[in-house]
Amino acid sequence: MNQLQVISVDGQLVTESREVAKMVDREHNGLMKSIRGYIGYLAEGEIDHSKFFIESSYKDNNNQSRPCFLLTKKGCNMVANKMTGEKGVLFTAEYVTRFEEMEQELQKPKALTEKEQRIEMLKLSLELEEKTQEHDERISNLEENMRIDGVQERKLQNKGNRVVIESLGGKHSPAYKSVSRKAFSEMWRDFKNYFMIPRFSELPKVQFDEGLRFIGMWQPSTSLKIEIDNVNMQQVAYEVE
Repeated sequence: MNQLQVISVDGQLVTESREVAKMVDREHNGLMKSIRGYIGYLAEGEIDHSKFFIESSYKDNNNQSRPCFLLTKKGCNMVANKMTGEKGVLFTAEYVTRFEEMEQELQKPKALTEKEQRIEMLKLSLELEEKTQEHDERISNLEENMRIDGVQERKLQNKGNRVVIESLGGKHSPAYKSVSRKAFSEMWRDFKNYFMIPRFSELPKVQFDEGLRFIGMWQPSTSLKIEIDNVNMQQVAYEVE
């Protein structure tokens, strides 16, 4: 008995009707007639025959196109079920074995050529680069959106207190007693406007150093400076009198 040839066509495992005819020792035309009969029965039952038999063609010795069928595993099973005796048993054993062997072969990892390996390596490299870039972007976004912590908030507040008190002339100055609230309010308002935040505690962590620098360079507005000077000078004049 010849070995049945099983091939993959568009992802479907099939064998050709000529191969089956040789296996079961039948004329090809006779097998074709039987298959057409099976297709007729399937049509009456509204069953898709392409799951069993697929119309195809081949070239004969004179290079003429001749019809044939491609049989799926189900198609082979249908043919085998119509056979009795030794031929039916042997054909069933053969087609089941060959289809299983082909299925196992297709499941094996495909050996890549050198060119395919380079392409796969390039794909992996590009994927890794994209993932790295996405990771860096997420880290960057996280850093940009992260707010200052409690320790940094305290440092800003302490520095702000020192700068405002110095601008008032010290903690014991008349200006400190009368306009300190106004001075603190102005300083933090300027701070929030500069960094465009609703509260100084919402300063982005990446801008913490800039926040310290802003506070260190802050000065009262001209009108507030005049008010501070007037209050402090009035106290001096009072003491002189």
